[in-house]
Amino acid sequence: MNTDSLHANSSAPASAAGFAALGLHPALLRAVAERGFETPTAVQQQAIPLALPQADGGCADLIVCSQTGSGKTAAYLLPLLHGLLQTSGAAATASIKAFGKPAESAARPSVLVLCPTRELAQQVGRDAVELLRHARFLRVATVVGGLPYRQQLQRLSGVHLLVATPGRLLDLQRSGRLRLDAVQHLVLDEADRMLDLGFADDLAAIHTLTAARRQTLMFSATMAPPVQRLAAGVMRTPRQVMLATPQQRHAHIEQRLHWCDDAQHKRRLLHHWLRDATLQQAIVFASTQVECDALADELQQAGFAAVALHGAMPQGVRQRRLQALREGRVQILVATDVAARGIDVPSISHVFNYGLPMKAEDYVHRIGRTGRAGRQGVAVTMAEPRDRRRLAAIEALRREPIPEHTVAGLEPQRTVSRQERQRAPRGRRSTLHSRSSARSSQGGGLAGHRPPKAAVRRSG
Repeated sequence: MNTDSLHANSSAPASAAGFAALGLHPALLRAVAERGFETPTAVQQQAIPLALPQADGGCADLIVCSQTGSGKTAAYLLPLLHGLLQTSGAAATASIKAFGKPAESAARPSVLVLCPTRELAQQVGRDAVELLRHARFLRVATVVGGLPYRQQLQRLSGVHLLVATPGRLLDLQRSGRLRLDAVQHLVLDEADRMLDLGFADDLAAIHTLTAARRQTLMFSATMAPPVQRLAAGVMRTPRQVMLATPQQRHAHIEQRLHWCDDAQHKRRLLHHWLRDATLQQAIVFASTQVECDALADELQQAGFAAVALHGAMPQGVRQRRLQALREGRVQILVATDVAARGIDVPSISHVFNYGLPMKAEDYVHRIGRTGRAGRQGVAVTMAEPRDRRRLAAIEALRREPIPEHTVAGLEPQRTVSRQERQRAPRGRRSTLHSRSSARSSQGGGLAGHRPPKAAVRRSG
């Protein structure tokens, strides 16, 4: 199970006592204990009791705002699986006694979890299977784009919990291979990211198709106005769990800002950081797929164990590279925002914003790849003067500036004060370039435009 799901404390004997106090099913407590996890995280402690079936049999809608790496996956999986074990356990047990296996049924899941990317959906699916290690009669399936239909269709029969990306889910529903009229519980994981990727229309369609559901759970790292509007449209008087301020949410991550004069200066600074003795594994965020490939090639030539990861790659290639990262055969992953979502590798010690994100909210998701489940992490942002507008938006979201740092021998010739970057005109390029940075546009990490909605859906 990944560390986004549960919080481990290696200094104490394994026990599920902390989770038992939440009233969870014994099969789930046994799975939790066997994994050596004992203490619920803050989001689990607060969200699980609210998401569990109520005493009167009802279910409450719930909005949770919590950063990635806080244990949000288990915060919704545990109560939903608890409910499934209560409602489906007796019928499955009777079928097993009578026929030696659970009864076959149509593809009509009762729990539906929506994720913005394939990687996140697959990770959530693995976590659910792991939690059900002592309740194998409950079936979990994952359907995402980029994988063969036949392989995924075979797993849908009798599914209880379905994890999916919105585009592939609707494809299967419209083809008649999947019915959503039995969905009782709907989860929107990383809701803010799904909106960023252009899934608003798909979410509206799924909302209509699952109108008879009893419960909606929404998890988001940010609560921007679009997320609030989505919640208002799909939820009924939801309870809310808002965990900490932006600063407190990333208390385990050291955030640093380095000013760079131009693309060459930025590359030298990146190479310096990648040779840091404390670095275990790292994700370097690029702004475009072209920049992602070029930077990964350059790092390979410089002797780093680096690979690129972005949405234009075949799914098989992406899976092999992610597996290499998890196994430690790759030290540095150069990735775009979309491709990196859902990556949960505990040994990622550093995140580098080589190209600043188009949206300030993406900064939150990026740095959340490190410092997961209470571990320490480092997030380094490399900004040129032309990036001052985006940087100002990030700092406004954080409600405080990112601490500025320099490296001896790599000091910038020019920096931009916080006052200057707050005054940067919208839609215009900064005039504070040094002479060398004016030449950096040919290789210096200009952010690309967001792809059209249809293209994004195909990649999900």
